[in-house]
Amino acid sequence: MPRATPRIHQKPASSVRSHSPYVSVVVPLYTEEESLRELLDEIENVTKQMGKAYEVIFVDDGSSDGSFEVLKQLHSRHKQIKVIRFRRNFGKSAALSVGFREAAGEFVITMDADLQDDPKEIPTLIEAMGDSYDLVSGWKKRRHDPLSKTLPSRFFNYVTGKVTGIPIHDFNCGLKAYRSVVVKNLNIHGELHRFIPVLAHWGGYRVTEKVVQHHAR
Repeated sequence: MPRATPRIHQKPASSVRSHSPYVSVVVPLYTEEESLRELLDEIENVTKQMGKAYEVIFVDDGSSDGSFEVLKQLHSRHKQIKVIRFRRNFGKSAALSVGFREAAGEFVITMDADLQDDPKEIPTLIEAMGDSYDLVSGWKKRRHDPLSKTLPSRFFNYVTGKVTGIPIHDFNCGLKAYRSVVVKNLNIHGELHRFIPVLAHWGGYRVTEKVVQHHAR
């Protein structure tokens, strides 16, 4: 059976920029209306300190709350925002795939929308990439989650590292930095978002990790 294709409602950036942004921040989300304004404020504060052009791409994966209404309000006031809405929930891989397709930045940052990922890590992840790497995966070394989430995650990371031989501690961390060429050549669907460092490595890209801050939800 062929995979369903997400039907989307898209609100592009309000103005057309003559230059591509330095960084695109891709934020997949599902039912996160309470955190979106604060998250955008934090992203904007960080990118302004960097002094670089940026865009933020929110991909609403069929939220059942008022997330899309909040995003429409934010879009009307911020020219750097793109909003994409799925008609129903398709999952994180589909949301990331569409966000990657729309991203125009030299570098692409992904992060979750629940405020557990810290936007202050954006410049440090890009710095960690340097000239040596194409993807920097966040490592939530100190994780503020219940054991019901951390224990299965540790097992998954241990097994994935052993099977693939890639020395990454946190394959599924939502906070990552990529060169644009990487996201444009990733084909992710189903649950493959959990294996992005593996897919990038198998594609010939240079992968590393960096310890990042993780906040309680």
